[in-house]
Amino acid sequence: MAMRTPLKTARYLGSAKEGADHFWKQRVTAVANVVLAIFLVWLVVSLTGADYTTVKHRLANPLVALGLLALVLSGTIHMRLGMQTIIEDYVHGEGLKIVALMINTFFTIVVALVSIFSVLKLSFGA
Repeated sequence: MAMRTPLKTARYLGSAKEGADHFWKQRVTAVANVVLAIFLVWLVVSLTGADYTTVKHRLANPLVALGLLALVLSGTIHMRLGMQTIIEDYVHGEGLKIVALMINTFFTIVVALVSIFSVLKLSFGA
């Protein structure tokens, strides 16, 4: 039987030093999402009632494609970080937590790749 206090047990283990990085990534992507979502709303409103060729021509613009790609990347990173926080807080079994975090990462990658492929296909006029 050890006569150690919880503080003595935890001392000198150090922190993971991941908390601040995770916090700032989540805040930066949230601000980027606000700006990029405003861009997306403007794009959709400006294309309301437009014919197919006008929409195709507008989406072929490199600046529009870059804005949409930035939205996809920022949104998927933000989505992954948010779900990671939820999983870490509410999934209590260590094995299940690791599996859920892996599924979260793979799902995010699939969503990002499909979205990027779609934007590039529209941008290059396919």
